[in-house]
Amino acid sequence: MSFEKFIQLTSGIVPLPVENVDTDQIIPARFLKAVSRAGFGDNLFRDWKYDKNGQPIKEFILNDSQVKGKILVAGKNFGCGSSREHAAWAIYDYGFRVVISSSFADIFKNNALNIGLLPVEVSENFLEKIFDLWQVKKSMKLMVNLEEQYVSIIGTDDKERFKISSYKKKCLLNGYDDIDYLLSKKEEIENFELNKS
Repeated sequence: MSFEKFIQLTSGIVPLPVENVDTDQIIPARFLKAVSRAGFGDNLFRDWKYDKNGQPIKEFILNDSQVKGKILVAGKNFGCGSSREHAAWAIYDYGFRVVISSSFADIFKNNALNIGLLPVEVSENFLEKIFDLWQVKKSMKLMVNLEEQYVSIIGTDDKERFKISSYKKKCLLNGYDDIDYLLSKKEEIENFELNKS
């Protein structure tokens, strides 16, 4: 299943300065019955967003209508816990296109890349700078440039490069999942088959 191409994004941020956010907190297990990717965003951080009576918890960042953006900025070790791919689905379905943290669980990182959600790993100092600046100016924006592999804080000179595998980078730039990538190589594969002796 192909997804939206990612080249560059400039957006406000949604800060979540919490460490060790696990996949059950991102999408509780009771919401994992569906097999398609649609609709998971409705239950993103469900138990942090609503109380036991289903009422919004005012203090939680996703319930603040003034805070908007396609970039989720989280504390270190984001996406730890189980290997459920639904966590990445929920974040993407909610509308986020980038998650920034100083570290990710490997399985979450791979699940995110497989569906077009860009996990950007930055230094702890740069992460803290983003959180600190947001406290001063909640309208701040970040620019994430995948082609050149850097994140910059708009209106400042602060910028940091990030790493990504060349294969996953190519997939994101073209909106390819793994099958789309193989199909893009169809002619080369057919030519190879015809010419092998």
